Amino acid sequence: MTRELDIDPDIRRAKTLPSAVYHERAWWDRQRERLFPRTWHMFPLPEAPTEAGQVTPWIYLPRCLDEPLLLTRDEGGSMHCLSNVCTHRGNILVERPCTTRGIRCRYHGRRFGLDGCMLSMPEFEQAQGFPAPSDDLPRVPLEAWDRFWFASLSPEHALADLLEPMRERLDWLPWHAAKPFPSGCREYHVAANWALYCDNYLEGFHIPFVHPSLARALDYSAYRTELHPLGVLQIGVADSAEHAFEPPASHPDHGQRIAGYYYWLFPCTMFNVYPWGVSINIVLPLGPQRCKVVYQTWVWDPARHDTGAGSGLDEVEHEDEVVVEACARGVRSRLYDRGRYSPTREQGVHHFHRLLARFLEG
Repeated sequence: MTRELDIDPDIRRAKTLPSAVYHERAWWDRQRERLFPRTWHMFPLPEAPTEAGQVTPWIYLPRCLDEPLLLTRDEGGSMHCLSNVCTHRGNILVERPCTTRGIRCRYHGRRFGLDGCMLSMPEFEQAQGFPAPSDDLPRVPLEAWDRFWFASLSPEHALADLLEPMRERLDWLPWHAAKPFPSGCREYHVAANWALYCDNYLEGFHIPFVHPSLARALDYSAYRTELHPLGVLQIGVADSAEHAFEPPASHPDHGQRIAGYYYWLFPCTMFNVYPWGVSINIVLPLGPQRCKVVYQTWVWDPARHDTGAGSGLDEVEHEDEVVVEACARGVRSRLYDRGRYSPTREQGVHHFHRLLARFLEG
């Protein structure tokens, strides 16, 4: 890693990220240390613990941060996100989901409440200054929007700062009626850096060239991008009113044929909102040149499911993978370093790169 990032704030002059960011180990290590612990990530579980006493172990960003965590629901109904590592000698506490009144370490018998507080420890009667707050399980910031839960090890910003633009724009939709759709939940392994996958998501520039079926459902000339402090909204306009939203009169998009709202939340969560429901892409970085994309599908209008811009999503995903993996091979070329942005079509990519540079350099 020989130079810092330099993304000109003027997209008309700016050059893209140096290619090394997408494949060199030094840049991957910097992403692991400076970016992922300080940002919010949605956990890819179909449901959070709903009943008192339920405990679910969760690896936070596996093969990236590999942080063992616990999601618990205590007797009062409150959710907690706790370290899954015993504060005595570092043993993993819970290996599989269970229902329990408390957590007991199988190594030396230390016991914790479902809120993380240490309750007892045998053979420590003579220990001085014990117990101390450091003997409780560390708590990890955990917040929810509706049934979608997010956590961050050391957040740089509040979750509300990330979600508020999306919530304000889409609060009129029937989120309460959305039901999990298991057959629409999939995992895709992509031979590319996670940021390349995000680059591809953040522009509709490639739609006419890569997605023929999606291009037929959208009016490409009306496709537009809006930038938010910690996210990007792309708006796809339908080619007809048949597969479009009907926003209320007070809504900024009232009277427009909106086929889909595509929200990217920094750094790597995407909400794809269609008239039938929402498809969520959770991008999990696995290494300098690998990532996994977890799809969750929630449906509030089954009669319209898999129609319009929200149809054939598996096919669209595979089309994206082909070009993203080709780029992953290309950016390793000795003859390529940096490209340029289309000022009219790649504002989202430019915004992402500037956010990424701020975290990695700061």
